[in-house]
Amino acid sequence: MKLIKYFSTKLLFSLIFFLLSPMFISVLAQGETESGGIGEGYYNFIILLFVLLIVVIFAFLFLFGMKEVSVEEEELQLKTAKVPNKHLQKIRQFLTRSTPIEKETDILLEHEYDGIRELNNRIPPWFNYLFIATIIFAVIYFFDYEIFKSSPSQIQEYNMEIQAASLQKEELMKTGSFLDENSVTVLDDIASLNKGKEIFTTNCVACHRPDAGGLVGPNLTDDYWIHGGGIKNIFKTITNGVPEKGMISWKSQLNPKQIQEVGSYIISLYGTNPVNPKPPEGEKYKGE
Repeated sequence: MKLIKYFSTKLLFSLIFFLLSPMFISVLAQGETESGGIGEGYYNFIILLFVLLIVVIFAFLFLFGMKEVSVEEEELQLKTAKVPNKHLQKIRQFLTRSTPIEKETDILLEHEYDGIRELNNRIPPWFNYLFIATIIFAVIYFFDYEIFKSSPSQIQEYNMEIQAASLQKEELMKTGSFLDENSVTVLDDIASLNKGKEIFTTNCVACHRPDAGGLVGPNLTDDYWIHGGGIKNIFKTITNGVPEKGMISWKSQLNPKQIQEVGSYIISLYGTNPVNPKPPEGEKYKGE
């Protein structure tokens, strides 16, 4: 008896902690779609909550209906035929419709296996109620999704999430937080080029000279590029650096937007004819 009550208590508290856990709360948070409607996660949350409430109710009924008594006390109770709690007995009878122990001989089946006999118990009503509830839910679900189409389908939810992600991506690209070598573009506005020039003057002139004619690093104004020309290749080279040639990776010091600005400024220097430029290095870049 103590062992059963111990594990029942553990189960009950585990369920309570699960109901309060971030994982369970996240199910509810996913219930709303981007458009503000009710998504499928909301219905999953209702089903899960319904099942857990049933389990919690049964756990409470089981725990509070139990009393820790010794074997002698149990025998004494049987002898004195102590009347159980009527309300609790009615609730149990309503939910289980179980056959009293003294009448179990009436529902014994004839077959026997190694001295073990089987009781012809009825299906508990709570199981039938749960089954009926699933049927009702299925009907509501069918009319909601297939007849009235008031809730979005899985494909519609997927498309809405893709659309929302695309909008979020565009916003991030505007701020420069989502730029990479595949999405970067050339900036040609004066403000961006001025920022790029400032970054170049601060970080790049030591190797490429103020006029980008090349010193330790190559000439950045001609048609020849060691690691490829164009904004995508320049963005990649600045981001990752060229450690074997002494060029550090700038991604730890410059954000993607700043790398885009300085890369755009470098492209704007093409054909400026610096004084005493370094000879061409690399391969001629034919453009994208």
